[in-house]
Amino acid sequence: MHYTIAIDGYSACGKSTLARAMANALGYRYIDTGAMYRMVTLHFQRLGVDLADDEAVARALEGIHLDFVPGSNRALLNGEDVEDEIRSMAVSSFVSPVAAVSAVRRSIVPLQQKMGANGAIVMDGRDIGTVVFPGADLKLFVTADLETRTERRLSELLAAGKNPSRAEVAANLLERDHIDSTRADSPLKQAEDAIVLDNSQWSLPDFIAAGMAEVENLYGRRS
Repeated sequence: MHYTIAIDGYSACGKSTLARAMANALGYRYIDTGAMYRMVTLHFQRLGVDLADDEAVARALEGIHLDFVPGSNRALLNGEDVEDEIRSMAVSSFVSPVAAVSAVRRSIVPLQQKMGANGAIVMDGRDIGTVVFPGADLKLFVTADLETRTERRLSELLAAGKNPSRAEVAANLLERDHIDSTRADSPLKQAEDAIVLDNSQWSLPDFIAAGMAEVENLYGRRS
């Protein structure tokens, strides 16, 4: 069976790590929708787009091409590998306002739906189980406490050669939580039929095992 698995949750809670691991274990395609919005953000920054200018936003979205390198899943913006650039604090600080723009979401959501149209996919983001694939076979909602999320995001940035302060990272996460959860179009929220995974204390192997256990339960229900 080729299932559609939707994983939603807050920034830096580990949902992308889980989604990638589950996709690898199942032989499914993995789509990081957060990277897609990061690519749009970088594109807008390069063009100097004013988010309040509807015409400028529309022009910037015309012809934009988002994809991923097969295998490595690195982000491709108009054919350019921008994986490292989209993980910067400059992009992180601007991605939630960009993702809140309705025109952006109207452009990206159909692309995400097309990518997952044939199933056998694990897709993570903030509105996958509620908007992109409300009929997904399995919906997981991942959360973790702010201290854990801050430490994980800080470690990622330091490993990438960046040096933000802990306070800066925590403030960015809280700001993104607020924008993502209160935006008018496709806000971050738990789908009614989603299974919650609190990743505050789990080790990585235990976290992945918890996700895969829900797949096993799905197989059992569908057999």
